[in-house]
Amino acid sequence: MNKNQQITYMQARLVRLASEEWNMSIQAVAAMFTKFGVIQLIRECFDIFHVEGDYAVLDDIINYLRHKGVKIDAGIN
Repeated sequence: MNKNQQITYMQARLVRLASEEWNMSIQAVAAMFTKFGVIQLIRECFDIFHVEGDYAVLDDIINYLRHKGVKIDAGIN
């Protein structure tokens, strides 16, 4: 698997994980990730993210979204 395929695979895994953890549809998470630049963030930070587990990366994404002003409710921790 080349690097672009690995990045795409990570993006898909994280959308799915966020969907499950946040009790949101995959479509809603994908739209949020696109709107707030999370998809691009994953691409840009892949070299760091690929050595972390998905839950650690999801924590980084939550912090990133909060910094962007996204209201993270109690269901998204």
